[in-house]
Amino acid sequence: MMETKYPPATRHLSGTSTLPIIHVYYEFCQLKALYRQGWLRHGVSKAQCESVAEHTLGVTLLALFLADQHFSHLDQAKLLRMGLLHDFGEIYAGDIVPGEMGLDQKHALEQQSVERVFRSLPKGEEYLAIWREFEEGQTSEAKFIKEVDRLEMGLQATIYEQEQMGDLELFFQSTDRALSTPELREIFDALQALRPKKA
Repeated sequence: MMETKYPPATRHLSGTSTLPIIHVYYEFCQLKALYRQGWLRHGVSKAQCESVAEHTLGVTLLALFLADQHFSHLDQAKLLRMGLLHDFGEIYAGDIVPGEMGLDQKHALEQQSVERVFRSLPKGEEYLAIWREFEEGQTSEAKFIKEVDRLEMGLQATIYEQEQMGDLELFFQSTDRALSTPELREIFDALQALRPKKA
């Protein structure tokens, strides 16, 4: 059972007909309500737990700033689109914690979600292609966003540890395994120095 701040906004549209852009916005609001489930399971309180949409914003901002600083050769418009859209699979699938199900099943649920959301938009196929590119992780932009996605998690874990939300070592290990780009590893190393010292 996914924990959310409030029930889906789309319940207000039941039995009504409205513009596709309104419906998609209501669907997106699910990401504003959906807690990042991994944090809750590791002791972060609901009062301080970020939503998926907050994480998405963090990823997109990091991608913008880091691309401007170090990776100007990447397609920045694509990076921003990918950063904004990469979590849309969670609108209907939820924020599935690693180990809850097989990766193929997770991917299938998330693909159904993005297809459902994007199908009513004029450029829905383009958005779906960006999401698929991220999922496949083969292009330079997709690889970069995947690493930034994990780096953002490491940044957030640092803050939660500083707020005494518990030992989040598992999240740092996951971030460590995901990062291969030297500029991102440098940031991760600096984060490690900010972690509270264990007694």
